[in-house]
Amino acid sequence: MGHPPLEFSDCYCDSPDFRERLKCYEHELEKTNKFLKDVIKDGNNVINTIKEYSLAVQKFSQTLQSFQFDFIGDTLTDDEMNIAESFREFAGLLQDVEEGRMMLVQNACDLLIKPLEKFRKEQIGVTKDRRKKFEKESEKYYSQLDKHMNLSSKKKETQLQEADEQLDKERQTFYESSVEYVFQIQHVQDRKKFDVVEPVLAFLQSILTLNNLTVEMTQDFLPYKQELQLSLQNTRNHFESTREEMEELMKRMKKSAQICIRHSKQATMEGYLYVQEKWALGVTWLKYYCKYFKDSKLFIMVPMEQKTGTKQTTSQLTLKSCVRRKTESTDKRFCFDIETNERCSPVLLQAISEVNRKQWMEAMDGKEPVGFTLSLFTPLRVRLSKAIYLSLCFSLSVFICPPLSVDPKCPADVDLNSPDMDIKTITKNLDYRLGAVHSLVYNLPERNREMLELLIKHLVSHSTENLMTVSNMGVIFGPTLMRAEEETVAAMLDIKFQNIVMEILIEDYDKIFKGPPEESTPPPVPAPRVTQRKRQPITISKRPPRILPGLEPPPSSSSSSTSTSSFCCHIIHVFCHISELL
Repeated sequence: MGHPPLEFSDCYCDSPDFRERLKCYEHELEKTNKFLKDVIKDGNNVINTIKEYSLAVQKFSQTLQSFQFDFIGDTLTDDEMNIAESFREFAGLLQDVEEGRMMLVQNACDLLIKPLEKFRKEQIGVTKDRRKKFEKESEKYYSQLDKHMNLSSKKKETQLQEADEQLDKERQTFYESSVEYVFQIQHVQDRKKFDVVEPVLAFLQSILTLNNLTVEMTQDFLPYKQELQLSLQNTRNHFESTREEMEELMKRMKKSAQICIRHSKQATMEGYLYVQEKWALGVTWLKYYCKYFKDSKLFIMVPMEQKTGTKQTTSQLTLKSCVRRKTESTDKRFCFDIETNERCSPVLLQAISEVNRKQWMEAMDGKEPVGFTLSLFTPLRVRLSKAIYLSLCFSLSVFICPPLSVDPKCPADVDLNSPDMDIKTITKNLDYRLGAVHSLVYNLPERNREMLELLIKHLVSHSTENLMTVSNMGVIFGPTLMRAEEETVAAMLDIKFQNIVMEILIEDYDKIFKGPPEESTPPPVPAPRVTQRKRQPITISKRPPRILPGLEPPPSSSSSSTSTSSFCCHIIHVFCHISELL
């Protein structure tokens, strides 16, 4: 099981769960940093000590064997599986090399040491700096927040406004540092899949070439290297296709903190609240992290600070009602009362701002205190009934963004919520992938299917002219045709699976679009996990002999500007045909 993605919206809530997930990423970063130090150290031993060359290679091999990639998400593509197993394959290769037949590679430092040191300096080093900034701003904000909560409402209005503005400034600074840190730590976690493996691959390639390895071992390595480079390039393409979108999402989230409050499927509202606790010696205010589930009216309070001499536990209450507390009835601001089934007296809560209080009250269907009347300045969202408001929003969305090429009389008969329709089913065997995609295509409305067929046919017919691989076309069209409903980090990380579906449509165009699946053929069922995959992971051993040219350093990723321009012209041409159909 990999690490769960860190959502930018979690930075605003800053929940304990978010902090725990962040610690997992930090631990993985330290583990990677330590691993890179070992690789660099061991690589230098290989370069500088010919006499002990064999021992250094064995140690290097053991270091690779002991490391295992931890990817983001709970499912891997074939390419990621190949990358995850690559160090073990490298270790097995090194163990087969005979002692005394190795010699130092003159350019080994440029191939291995410098790229890894650059990665540690420019990627891991930057991440550590942003972590320090995040911890500093976190401590500064929560210290300011605690002071702010103790301000009396009897102070002058100008003083309160200045205090509110100062807190908002500190909150925004903390939130920006948190979002930047989350982006950077996930950026490094994703990027190391190719930035760490490629230098090692290049280093091994140079060793095999310049140390007079046997023809059989060279023939075994080259096909593996080519397939692994393809996996690395595919992974790099997936990374590049999501990086810009994630950066744009991060920028949008930084502009307005209010839109970043995540109303997840689990909790309707969550965040920090201060709760009034009455004791024998007086009244205290304690900070809790609270969650409210509207469907069950469950209100959970997790204590964040312990009172001396007592041990507080998590409280679970059932909400009966919620009422705003009048300003003149307490010296605290942003307060509201809730009545619960479990407590005989109301619970007095303090939000961290007026906006935050309104959000809590809206989630709890809160009411104004007796004697309060709505004015003309009351927001339209409060004065209109929910049904009218939602109807208005829906009508505007349909008017502004009408669906493209959707036949309202023939809706798609595809249950996307079915467990069998999980996008990650494309990681199972190839027969099941093709059968599942084939069935889904013919569950689309006829006009949608015809448009899809026209686009795929055009891509297939011009594949030799645009000089683009199927993988590259999948990277371009996958996110466009199968855009996720929500813009989240998790959805963007799933773009790689959308790209694979696009590859299947292009590679198996003739079989998919020649006709619907046979009715007598039962729907494809994914193979059990206990069985082996039809496509086995690439390995160095047991390869057929081939006539191979001399090994070259891994080529840098580049594209032909001429082929790209030609391809863009073809895309414009096909969309002109699509517009005529509409």
